[in-house]
Amino acid sequence: MSYPPGFLDDIRARLPVSGVVGRAVRLARRGREHVGLCPFHREKTPSFTVNDDKGFFHCFGCGEHGDVIGFAMRHDGLAFPDAVERLAGEAGLAVPARTPEARAEARRRDSVRGVLEFAAARFARALARPGGAEGARYLASRGVDEEAIARFRLGWAPASGRALAAELAAEGVAEDLARDAGLLRRPDDGRPAYDFFRGRVMFPIGDEGGRVVGFGARGLGDAAPKYINSPESPAFRKGRALYNLAGARRAARDAGAVVAVEGYLDVIALARAGFAHAVAPLGTALTEDQLRALWRLAPEPVLCLDGDRAGRAAAARAAERALPLLAPGRSLAFAFLPEGEDPDSLIARAGAAAMRARLADAVPLVEVLWRGLTAGRSAATPERRAALRQEIDRKVAGIADGRVRADYAQAFRARFDAAYRAPRRRAAWGATGAAAASAARRAFLQEEPAAAPDEGARRERTMLAALLTHPRLIPDLAEELAEAEIRADGLRRLRDVLVDFAASAAEDAGPEALRAALEAAGALEYAGALLASGRWDGGQLAESFARAGAPDDAAREGFLHLVRRHRRAGLEADLKAAEAALSERMDAEALALLVRLRHQLDSADRAEWADSAPAA
Repeated sequence: MSYPPGFLDDIRARLPVSGVVGRAVRLARRGREHVGLCPFHREKTPSFTVNDDKGFFHCFGCGEHGDVIGFAMRHDGLAFPDAVERLAGEAGLAVPARTPEARAEARRRDSVRGVLEFAAARFARALARPGGAEGARYLASRGVDEEAIARFRLGWAPASGRALAAELAAEGVAEDLARDAGLLRRPDDGRPAYDFFRGRVMFPIGDEGGRVVGFGARGLGDAAPKYINSPESPAFRKGRALYNLAGARRAARDAGAVVAVEGYLDVIALARAGFAHAVAPLGTALTEDQLRALWRLAPEPVLCLDGDRAGRAAAARAAERALPLLAPGRSLAFAFLPEGEDPDSLIARAGAAAMRARLADAVPLVEVLWRGLTAGRSAATPERRAALRQEIDRKVAGIADGRVRADYAQAFRARFDAAYRAPRRRAAWGATGAAAASAARRAFLQEEPAAAPDEGARRERTMLAALLTHPRLIPDLAEELAEAEIRADGLRRLRDVLVDFAASAAEDAGPEALRAALEAAGALEYAGALLASGRWDGGQLAESFARAGAPDDAAREGFLHLVRRHRRAGLEADLKAAEAALSERMDAEALALLVRLRHQLDSADRAEWADSAPAA
């Protein structure tokens, strides 16, 4: 099966080989490469190499070699079309329809890219000639040197109005193709077509593979508007593009981070100061597509904004836009600059160290959302606090991923309690003595752990019961426990006590140490009630592995089995919600989420099957 030109390149550009391979092979970074044990033959020392810059994997032991698509085919046993479909879903790309019209559109888009590349070269040449002196002086005044001009392929659009049109005609480029590329305009009165960009400094905008798809252009003097972009074209969608996207890819992988700033010159200033992992949207608020492009570069992009009212408003818009798209390991952070400063001016005034300090102090998304919910808002009365809780619930409900939604609910609840229930909470968790323990006990027992009303709640209680009866397992299983989605308030509080116990207890801590920790937290009676409520078979705990006399190995295996079942149930619920969303809006975002959840569910099925398979 054939695909349009550039489509497979888009998949390769969006999905680093190490990201796909790393889900199946434990990789270790070695310089600019990753190494690991080959998944295609047995070996004891690593001979399997992944190179993201070159876009391939290679095994020096068995000779297997290929790109990200080839790995999906070989490792997962997929046919070429199936591998392309899966990877396209992960990359957020819709697989093109195989119709004559679709093929013609793809060829047209490829031709437009060729014309844009030609124009970029002509703009760069014009900047270096005497006619581009005005643009060169402006760039010099902003501290942009020759190296940066070459690196970012900056150029100049002559003011004559037909300079590029003449060069395109001389090259044999059809006028309608140049108009499709957004380079020419034709007046309504029948006069010849003229250049769309005139008398402006030109900033080529590339896609993830570095191919020119459009331009940003800055006017000089009193030109209005100051900045314009290429019009929408078969190659250019303003809401999907990021300036310096291809240039930032390698640096973002090396740094494990990406920074989004507001302007082209901010990106260039950051790159010259050693922050090559910087990109910029094209003069608009971040869109969903741009957020996904940022997440392909790093799990927690930093949005660098002015510290004034406009910057805070931009942060609020970005936070709202990101909220439905959050997933485990995928979030945002916000670095706020001094009022009146941008990265370009801050670096020029105070140097790279000042910029580095601001990025290091970036505020996580959850805190930005909390500040937005509470800024200038009084919660002095029960009614106002109830209104705030209602707004928090509405905000949390907008998160599609169930695990992230649960963690945000817990984080906001903790912030709400700290801000508006401080006296009771300090008594429950921070003070000592009988009064504090009594207050903590009351806080736990607000929710009695009675018999499980549904299978999910029963799993949650049994997981905790297994650890309460086998305290020596808690340190080893604390990470799985912390990541499990637990709905009930009391159970979550008890889970937090156990996680804290794992962090502070000795490796061989036994029942007495756990009892002391539960008593200090006011959770001892609640834990006893939980164990009592688990006796659904009339005498002992329903799950034998959770009983006090069960072997540690059995308790460990039973706990992990329940965790996997619980995670699978959460994925099933998320998948139903994604299917409903896809039926309401048939777009690429909903489809990509559905595909991703199905893959996760497949992985959960394989893990559960392996867990239940008899030993050989």
